[in-house]
Amino acid sequence: MTDRADWARQRERSNLLALRLMRWIATTLGRRVSRLVLHPITLYFLCFGGPATQASSAYLARVLGRAPRWTERYRHVHHFAATVLDRVYLLRGQFDQFEIQATGVEHLDAVLLDGRGVLLVGAHVGSFEALRALGQARRSLRVAMVMYEDNARQINAALQAIAPDADLHVIGLGRLEAMMALSEWLDGGGVAGLLADRTLSAPPGAGAAQRARTQRFDFLGQSAAFSDGPFRLAALLRRPVVFMTGLYHGGRRYELRFAPLADFTQRPPRGPGAQAALDASIHDAMSRYVRLLEDLCRETPYNWFNFFDFWAAGAAGDGGDAVRAGAGPAAAGVGEPGGGVRP
Repeated sequence: MTDRADWARQRERSNLLALRLMRWIATTLGRRVSRLVLHPITLYFLCFGGPATQASSAYLARVLGRAPRWTERYRHVHHFAATVLDRVYLLRGQFDQFEIQATGVEHLDAVLLDGRGVLLVGAHVGSFEALRALGQARRSLRVAMVMYEDNARQINAALQAIAPDADLHVIGLGRLEAMMALSEWLDGGGVAGLLADRTLSAPPGAGAAQRARTQRFDFLGQSAAFSDGPFRLAALLRRPVVFMTGLYHGGRRYELRFAPLADFTQRPPRGPGAQAALDASIHDAMSRYVRLLEDLCRETPYNWFNFFDFWAAGAAGDGGDAVRAGAGPAAAGVGEPGGGVRP
């Protein structure tokens, strides 16, 4: 069983009581004082994080091109811990605590003009919850999170522990009615976000041409497996796809980044070459996704929050009718070490 396949089966590092304790610390002490608590947490994780800490060091060596210094390893874990803490405030709508700027938001606006919604595809880079600030600034922007059904139930419980009064919308895939709910959400002009580096099931009733498959791309100097699941989902629903991430720049500074990936609103004409043309479009979109992800890792290396061997994961069974791809727990904001669920 690969790391990427069994992430959903890992036991939670902390239970709902611990999440409620985190919420109490954040809301009682305030962000400035609570951030002081992050330092012993970071030190503990560096000393006792085990495989996750090793994966962090290996990733930093890859992206930096040399062995990371201790301060760089510390900064990576501290960045993650800071975004976990900030989720409490972001989910509670306390956006005045932050400075959030948006880059490339015109790409999102352009695809929303037709009122058919858009799929935002991201990765475990930065904070997805920062997107809520944009939704707050634009009252008409409706944002949902998409993930595997079983995980959605866990994440809903965790999110309620962090921010019980937050207005959250999670669409758990895995059943036909869930696909219909997603389609209706998008038809209403909503935005649905999912992360493309975790696993979810193929759409119910999907044929062989619609099932997710892994494809390998060069990523930070070595071949890595990526799933086409989110892009096949977009093609099935005939939706545009925009890349999105919420980068953490330290202190109280976040940056939302948007970039166009694909537009599947127009399917290739029916005929012998239709499926090949669709597959080529999906491959091109994935290639753009991987390049964007690589550029972000080199630009802001401490925002990468996959604390496992990403390059070894998915090596077995590549190319099959896999149920790979989609948004894992971090789409909801609690899906990594220190945030309540193991990576």
